[in-house]
Amino acid sequence: MSANNPPPGQDPERTTAYRGGWEQPQEPQQPYPPQQSYQQPYGQQVPQPGQEASYGQQPAYNPQAAYGQQPAYGAPHGGQPQQNWQQQSWPQQDQYAQQQQQQGWQQQDQYAQQGWQQQGPEGFGPPQPAKKGSRKGWLIAGAAALAVVLLGGGAVWAVGAIGGGGTQPNEVLPANAIAYARLDLDPAANQKVALFQLARKFTVTKGSFTGEDPRQALFNLVNESGEKKVDFAKDIDPWLGSRVGFAAVPSGKAEPDIAVAVQVKDQAQAKAGIAKLMDGDKYGIAFREDYALLSSTQALADKFAKGEATLAENSEFTDDMSAVGEQGVLSFWADMGGVAKLAPIPAEQAASIEPIKDARFAGALRFDSAYVELAGQVRGAKGLTTGDLQAAGLGTLPATTAGALSISGLDQMITKQWAEIQKSATASGGAEVQQLFEQAKSKFGLDLPGDLATVLGKNFTVALDSQGLDADQIKAGVRVATDPAKAQAVVDKIEKAMAASGQPAPQIAKVPGDGVFTAATSEEYAKKLAEEGTLGDSETFQTAIPDADEATFALFVDLDKVEKLYLQGLEGDDKANAQVLRAVGLSGKQSDTEANFSLRVLFN
Repeated sequence: MSANNPPPGQDPERTTAYRGGWEQPQEPQQPYPPQQSYQQPYGQQVPQPGQEASYGQQPAYNPQAAYGQQPAYGAPHGGQPQQNWQQQSWPQQDQYAQQQQQQGWQQQDQYAQQGWQQQGPEGFGPPQPAKKGSRKGWLIAGAAALAVVLLGGGAVWAVGAIGGGGTQPNEVLPANAIAYARLDLDPAANQKVALFQLARKFTVTKGSFTGEDPRQALFNLVNESGEKKVDFAKDIDPWLGSRVGFAAVPSGKAEPDIAVAVQVKDQAQAKAGIAKLMDGDKYGIAFREDYALLSSTQALADKFAKGEATLAENSEFTDDMSAVGEQGVLSFWADMGGVAKLAPIPAEQAASIEPIKDARFAGALRFDSAYVELAGQVRGAKGLTTGDLQAAGLGTLPATTAGALSISGLDQMITKQWAEIQKSATASGGAEVQQLFEQAKSKFGLDLPGDLATVLGKNFTVALDSQGLDADQIKAGVRVATDPAKAQAVVDKIEKAMAASGQPAPQIAKVPGDGVFTAATSEEYAKKLAEEGTLGDSETFQTAIPDADEATFALFVDLDKVEKLYLQGLEGDDKANAQVLRAVGLSGKQSDTEANFSLRVLFN
């Protein structure tokens, strides 16, 4: 199963859900599926006559077919292509228009323009000329690519360009890289469609760019205020591909060497175009397969181009990226031990990084029709936990919950790392922090770290209910998996100490249970919080918190339930964009040697 295309039976507009378990896929996955050579002109991908283009599949190139003469996108499996499609232009295909409307692509009459670069989802007119700009250095591609991802503008590209080709940057970058990042402006079909749909929801991204080519969008973004006269159509488009990769390589010095791999379609034109962009700046350039390799010197560029082994042959890298799953638009990887060697760690902090000094970190930014997800995984660590951690259990909170945070294993962490915590806190806060510890013991009679570990428990969950927020009758509380009798004793110590000093004790309702201690702002909510709730039945919760039953930490905020609190001060586009936000979820699982996380932002 290619990681670039959705599995059979899966909605092609829904990205593969991030899984928090440690199991490897039943079928080994490559870091990114190999695709056909990047030789055909950018965007010239149309089906053969009589051949149906399946979703997510690279259509065969037909040199006889003119631009704009394509079969109906999204036809049902097994359906027949439209008759005489070779002669029919886009605006003449009524059936195609109906199918596009059903899928949410509201095309305009301007779609009749020839060339995919002039066919836009909003019926854009001819492409705008590239803005003039100045040189941005040999890292221009990276800065632009990151900006496009963060701003979401890269979503505006042609629907017909379903797949790209060529090698991945990791196939040309050095095998001994200690850090790697890849940005793909021509990712899997489901990623394109999802990113496009999400961008249409926001006024700030819906009309961000006048063209559909994300490469030109990022070029314009970076060069909009420059003085250098570089024309995208003339100097960039003829050679620039769709992928950019970065690698940090050990140099034997304090600073690593940097290698940038830029996918190109023509080496001679790429060399000339990059030289014009650099405008005299020092850099080195060499070519490997369909990539230009750039570095700070020519010697380094030649070395990287001639290297025998590549990052794609690094077994740890390939295993880590396979565990991440779908790599979406942006993916990254780092050898945490190698990176740590470049930044000497103070002796007092050495113990805190011991568990991860030999670990690796990998992740990806990917899109779904309902959310955007940043997912990551740490592998090869040691001593992250002591024994199995309890599941966070956010799904058992009341269905009316507006927000909640749950963390397991805090009792282990406090007990195991108390000496380091005291040392670090004292070093940063000095005498004040040390005095605070002493007051906790003398004034409140607390036994540290034991009492603190009891209060935090095997699992500590804090929740806020959506009911009562309008009337400022906040319903909030905590639910702790711990010894309820011991937890009650700790609370009693604090309340007695406060009363003795003349301070009013907070009015807290407490409900002890079987292995659970619950405290809340009201008796009613304390009982409700102690019971088995049905938040886990919510579709919003299930989407925001994947694998909730296994997560050992989780954060969930249902923005729709609290938007009345922050929409009052917003107007116009600001209010419209804020209303698109639906929920936020952060969750993951931690074991002795591995940890993962999934951060999702959901949209209405």
